[in-house]
Amino acid sequence: MSPSLEEMSLEELWQLFPIFLREHDAAWKDWYEAERLRLLSFMPEHQIVRLSHIGSTSVETIWAKPIVDILLEIPIETDMAAMRESLLQNGYLLMSESKGRMSFNKGYTPSGFAERVFHLHLRYEGDHDELYFRDYLQEHHAVAKDYEKLKLSLWKQYEHNRDAYTEAKTDFIKKYTEEAKRLYGGRYEREDV
Repeated sequence: MSPSLEEMSLEELWQLFPIFLREHDAAWKDWYEAERLRLLSFMPEHQIVRLSHIGSTSVETIWAKPIVDILLEIPIETDMAAMRESLLQNGYLLMSESKGRMSFNKGYTPSGFAERVFHLHLRYEGDHDELYFRDYLQEHHAVAKDYEKLKLSLWKQYEHNRDAYTEAKTDFIKKYTEEAKRLYGGRYEREDV
């Protein structure tokens, strides 16, 4: 009997779930929309500030890991632990937790990736830099292509080391997130779901 995901070491998980990129798939938008509706079906509406499709799968012109990233922003006064329990009861696994942030996944199985894979980032409202980075890439195709080239250059080197892959992209992401915040100002300071 193979070990459960919770029993595996980080190295075993990285072997089972390698980084791989593929050309943009228009179905990713549909995956997001179906999962958004599913989340809305069990999350109390008053506890959601905004649900957003983020990450490279939300940028139509570039290669991405076929994992749809979702940002779920909740009001400051919301009990994050209660939200965690609701997500765990509805098929999500907790990946990491830090002050004011939790990351979940869905679609990771003991035999590898499921057909549809999601990362859900639970945050308090206003913690949404990814929205600025996404918008910048969507509106600046040359920068999006530079990001794609960076990711493709890192893919094989860090195929089994997700942390190093993420770290190697950090400076690029920070640079253009800051540029986007200057350009877009308070675009996301409060809007409906």
